[in-house]
Amino acid sequence: MTVQEATYFLLNQLRTVYSDGEASQVTDWIIEHLTGSKKAERMLYKNAAITEKEENLLQQYTKRLLVHEPVQYVLNESWFCGLKFFVDKNVLIPRPETEELVEWIISNCKFPVNELKILDIGTGSGCIPIALKRRIRKAEVWSCDVSEAALSVAKKNAITLGAEVNFLSLDFLDKNTWSQLPVFDIIVSNPPYVPVKDKETMQPNVLNYEPHTALFVPDNDALIFYKAIAEFGRDHLNKEGTIYLEIHEDLGGATSALFEEAGFKTELKKDIQGKDRILKADRNY
Repeated sequence: MTVQEATYFLLNQLRTVYSDGEASQVTDWIIEHLTGSKKAERMLYKNAAITEKEENLLQQYTKRLLVHEPVQYVLNESWFCGLKFFVDKNVLIPRPETEELVEWIISNCKFPVNELKILDIGTGSGCIPIALKRRIRKAEVWSCDVSEAALSVAKKNAITLGAEVNFLSLDFLDKNTWSQLPVFDIIVSNPPYVPVKDKETMQPNVLNYEPHTALFVPDNDALIFYKAIAEFGRDHLNKEGTIYLEIHEDLGGATSALFEEAGFKTELKKDIQGKDRILKADRNY
């Protein structure tokens, strides 16, 4: 099988379950991973044969992709803020909306970088704290998660990407654990925020593969993590500090009201699709 034949084989297979655009994008990602070459370079040797090992991997990857397994889990890699992260099924796949959260923090940062102390709540793959540490190298960055498996992934990424982050294993919803954490200038989180009822409308690649503990919250308490973060912020946020949160697109007003009732001044920011996605909360007391 040549490089060109491998490309057409995968593309035609994926078109049975993906849109043409998605099929093309995933095909390019897989073939680049197999060959180590970008599309333009592959055109120069499109008639060269791929190895037996590469062909076997192609067949394995195709089977997994055809049952809607995300390509990021198939290849154990995902790009975020220009960095390549290791991912597996114990962590959410980093998303473009979350990149916007990081960029907003960077653009609004008002503290001297050599004094800045940042906490990320619910680290997952470690994409948020690692990206922030890479961009604000003199900051002291902390991150916590209830999942030991997720922390293992995050620590692996921190080592690979050369980012010093203080990772802690703790259940943030248990207030007794808060004493392990100091006062911070910035608190950031992309916590679970999808009500269980939303499962009915979710794509199979998300619902069947991404970790439910990192996605879902009870229908009758969808803001459970935001309530905890607002309360935590009263004692663990510097008086000039700011909280940055990724939020559910339909709960921007409710989340803002919750923080304003807790004494914060809030600002909502829309994502690239025009949906409420980021909440900025400053101390106002």
